[in-house]
Amino acid sequence: MSDKDYEDFLSSLKSANYYLLIPVFFILSLSHLSRAIRWRILMRSMGYNPRLSNTFCAVMVGYLANFALPRLGEVLKCTILGRYEKVPADKLVGTILVERAVDLLSFLIVIIISLLTQAHIVGDYANEFFNSYILSDNTGMSVIKIAIGLLFFIASFFALKYVFKKYLHIKFVKKLKDIVSGIIAGLLSIKNLKNKWLFIFHSVLIWTCYVVGTYVGFFAIKETAGLPALAAFPVLVFGTVATIVTPGGIGSYPELVMKAMLLYSIPEGFGKANGLLQWSAQFIIVLVVGCICLAILPYLNKPKHEISTINTK
Repeated sequence: MSDKDYEDFLSSLKSANYYLLIPVFFILSLSHLSRAIRWRILMRSMGYNPRLSNTFCAVMVGYLANFALPRLGEVLKCTILGRYEKVPADKLVGTILVERAVDLLSFLIVIIISLLTQAHIVGDYANEFFNSYILSDNTGMSVIKIAIGLLFFIASFFALKYVFKKYLHIKFVKKLKDIVSGIIAGLLSIKNLKNKWLFIFHSVLIWTCYVVGTYVGFFAIKETAGLPALAAFPVLVFGTVATIVTPGGIGSYPELVMKAMLLYSIPEGFGKANGLLQWSAQFIIVLVVGCICLAILPYLNKPKHEISTINTK
């Protein structure tokens, strides 16, 4: 940043309204709770009924782990729930894949809303992005890579099908087939949903919380407080991309939020300050709630007679 932008950045952090952490804490915590409920709906469609407390704790510990290593949280979520609720880990992997597919669809909807409602602001940027990455000279190579990937997937599918049929008597092959069958069962959990509308409701609620939380975050500093409510959609899009490219959006979140706010003529220093504040709020929530969940999980899953003994001491 230039000296002027750096001064703006520091002054914004000094004068920021940190009391906004309170409503943002509840808004984002609601999104995490909703995500736990949605995941539980998928598991119930397979005949498992994990406790909401364990499911929520697994979600939060997963978020915490993602700040260390990308996708580590997904593995840890399955491990925790598999341990405490005896849900097969392979089936949980299938439900995670379903969740990611639904999140991708939700993210695409947020992008479409951004383009439809803020075309006069983000239209030129979207057009430039489309020309640079979709219609660039490298597009042909990208299409070839995708085609090769699809062919590899199809070939792997038929190869596994042949191996399972021919060598099922081998213990390792049987174990591998059980794992693949479990993942497929998890993937098919979306097909057997008993509460489809409740699943859709929570999917909408999760992303609504993200949008509302982003908008409330605008009021952290006075320079971004005047942004329109609909600006929360493109800012959320940029912020979500940041969480994809780096673990938990570390480093990239303030940078990409700043770039989104530049489209609304917010100077770089103020945009980056707001992005850092919004990222910090998310990080603090995950850090605090995730650590609490990690600490209480063993207590929540103690046999009742052990808890009674502890309470009487």
